[in-house]
Amino acid sequence: MEFAGKEILVIGIARSGIAAVKALVKRGALLTACDRKTSAELGDSLQELVKLGIEIYTGTYPPVSREDYDMLIASPGVPLDIDPLKTARQLNLPIISELELAYHLKSPAVAMYAISGTNGKTTTVSLLQAILDHDGQTALAGGNIGIPLSTLVDGMSAGVIVVEASSFQLETTLQFRPHISALLNITPDHLDRHKTMPAYLEAKSKIFARQTRDDYAVLNYEDAYIRKMGELCPARIVYFSTERVLKEGAFVRDNLIYFALDHQVKAICPVNEVSLRGKHNLENILCAVAVAAIAGAETKSIGETLKTFTAVRHRIEEVGVVDGVLYVNDSKATNPESAIKALESFSEPIVLLAGGRSKGSDFSEWARFIKTRVKELVLLGEAREEIKKAVMETGFQNIHEVNDFNTAVETARRLAAAGDVVLLSPACASWDMFASYEQRGDLFCELVAAMQKIK
Repeated sequence: MEFAGKEILVIGIARSGIAAVKALVKRGALLTACDRKTSAELGDSLQELVKLGIEIYTGTYPPVSREDYDMLIASPGVPLDIDPLKTARQLNLPIISELELAYHLKSPAVAMYAISGTNGKTTTVSLLQAILDHDGQTALAGGNIGIPLSTLVDGMSAGVIVVEASSFQLETTLQFRPHISALLNITPDHLDRHKTMPAYLEAKSKIFARQTRDDYAVLNYEDAYIRKMGELCPARIVYFSTERVLKEGAFVRDNLIYFALDHQVKAICPVNEVSLRGKHNLENILCAVAVAAIAGAETKSIGETLKTFTAVRHRIEEVGVVDGVLYVNDSKATNPESAIKALESFSEPIVLLAGGRSKGSDFSEWARFIKTRVKELVLLGEAREEIKKAVMETGFQNIHEVNDFNTAVETARRLAAAGDVVLLSPACASWDMFASYEQRGDLFCELVAAMQKIK
């Protein structure tokens, strides 16, 4: 795809939008950038674009016509029903994501391995990148993990980019074709954006939609949605399973992780020697093992990495111990299914911090887990009344409502006793109180660090 001389509108002035603008300016595109936020709200990020001398709209969107633009690039957080994008679709103007842009900008010698799913993406991407790196391959991780792909491909002539691909990024892909794709799991999520489960599944399926039999798709055999989606997958499918032995793929037998392909069966390492905590992480591990093995990583490299790799930031991250209480940051759990997996990771009594902005989730199943696994529940944020209702319907009564995050952490500290776990696993997005789940998790870590200093 040629970008020189093209009039392009980039919507969303945040990390991916800024990366897209910088990459396109270098290639001679004629750029306009816009964001519904005001100049004051955008702050320093706006100044980066001002220095490039491009046309910028803040607090509004410019009109879209064929005379003005050849293409639009929508940042992941931009709703697809805003006026500029609706007009572009009516005019049949291409709308792509920064993920699609990076795919067209990359060197032919750079391979992309893309991983998606409702939960576990960041852990799996980080683990896979660590395995490939330990194996001596040039491998970087980017995408929804927080590092714009356009930035990575600009400085990479050969090697592998492990892509964390969200449904928001995938739904505006046109030609994106990773050599290896992977789907971890599918549960209802982001229905405030996608509206229906079929629309969410369609977005996820774009990860393998343009693959061929020369490519691979690593799929979770135990996920009914994914197995059904696999019927339409054009790539060679390799499954992984936490529940059964497979003829081909990644699986567990007699407490050993195995990978089998093309009549070769390799023992990777014992399950009890893996560093990642929690049953849910076995899903992530098997997926990473399968992709790494297909990518040619040595069995020794895979096994050694599994034994040393620990949790990523904001995902069941053990922050510290204060007065015998373990504090765990799981701010990345922005839906109930992810929060359930966090609860399943601990046998100790749990003081749970939860709430934020709902993404159209059903909290009833999570509420039942709270009933059986949680000692005290501290609630805050926009969704707290909805969560409280779901939890009280189970008969659980130990609910403490607060109005701000600092008070939530202090309340949890007061309620916890030695041997307990204080778990931040909100089951909600952070946007009612924070700019991102990272900011929410960082504040939690700062407050725990302050406790350790003054105890």
